[in-house]
Amino acid sequence: MSLLARMEGSARILAGVKLANVALVLIWGFAVTYVFVRVLPLDEFRAFLLLVAFGNFTVSAEFGLTSILYARLRRHWLKGADDDFRPEELGVLMLMLLALIVLGGLAVGMALAGGWLTTGMPLLFGLFFLSACLNLPGLLAKRAMAAVDANLAWEGIDCARRMATISLLMAALGGLDITLSVALQIAVALIALALALAILHRRLAMSGRHWMAWHVGGGHVRDRYLRDIALSAAFTLSEIIAYNGPYFLITLASDAARPLLLFDFFFKMSRALSMTVRALVEAALPRATRAYQAGDALRFRQIVARALAGAGVMAAGAGAGLFLFGPWLFFELFDGKAAIGMGEIALIVVGLAALAVMCVSVYLQSALGRFGHLLVRSLPFLAGSLLAVPLAAMVGGRFDDAFLAFYALALLIAAAIHAVSLRALVRSVAR
Repeated sequence: MSLLARMEGSARILAGVKLANVALVLIWGFAVTYVFVRVLPLDEFRAFLLLVAFGNFTVSAEFGLTSILYARLRRHWLKGADDDFRPEELGVLMLMLLALIVLGGLAVGMALAGGWLTTGMPLLFGLFFLSACLNLPGLLAKRAMAAVDANLAWEGIDCARRMATISLLMAALGGLDITLSVALQIAVALIALALALAILHRRLAMSGRHWMAWHVGGGHVRDRYLRDIALSAAFTLSEIIAYNGPYFLITLASDAARPLLLFDFFFKMSRALSMTVRALVEAALPRATRAYQAGDALRFRQIVARALAGAGVMAAGAGAGLFLFGPWLFFELFDGKAAIGMGEIALIVVGLAALAVMCVSVYLQSALGRFGHLLVRSLPFLAGSLLAVPLAAMVGGRFDDAFLAFYALALLIAAAIHAVSLRALVRSVAR
């Protein structure tokens, strides 16, 4: 066994590498806000936040295709089930994701042309949207490489890409034109994607014909994916609206910038935690999927318990960090344009604790292909997220605090539902 294979098989090494990449993702997320809030006027930055939200919506709108791919390819890789996977599927899925990027780009173009998204920098906005959407084919490469035990190769490529793009972004504060910075980031992302796909191509012993056989692959996707796509699409749409909907609802309910900045901070904290928990769960997935497919109930229960414990530690650490540095971070992040109180920090910490449980459940059960099960359990949080803004507006008083309280309550209820779901999953393996 090669050194790389031994490292791939170590959950600790894999978790460490993934967490290092998560750190770079977090730095990138904060760097985007840190740079753009300083190079754009406040009105332009407010429009930019809406663009970011729409970019998140578009990236999330792959409707779980990559999760379906992971579940199917992983099952094929472990069991050698020839009827479960065809390499032609990859070419069709890539084509579908590229079509989604085109549709998202057309929507942004219409929003800019129609005045719904007002900016004096349409080229910059368009390029940034494209740079965000390149995460879609990147996600396909990531999930496929993880399914065939090539996690470390992907993480290495992605770490290098992120270090380069962060450097290019920060260079904008040193005088590099921000539009040129984003254009160069796109070039770096394309090079990284090409390298990752080349490794995947070799790992699966594919030929060029496999990527272009859309008729064959399309027929297989139609026959094998449709039910899962429908369920996954509905679940993903529910998640997209629940997590991104408040951006648009707050904009409709209030003309003030602070409520939107406050939710953006909550969103960034939740995204930071979810990415960290995802890294822990993904590091455990090779062992978890093997135990699940083999019916090893004791091993599977241990892995789930450790994942929940790790997520709890991460949430506790994030909460402590926010109580200590949250007000300073908020002030610095938004260039002193708003401040946050300790009561609001406490509500965010409660929400993060609930989110940790939800993340373990969603990431694990998605990898096992349980999309219908997740869909039903996503609906209460969707309702709570959409109702948080109008309920806060009805309560009166401080709209900001009321919204955060209702949103945190929705997360707590959803976490309880997912905890019950995980318990039932563990018991089902024991049968």
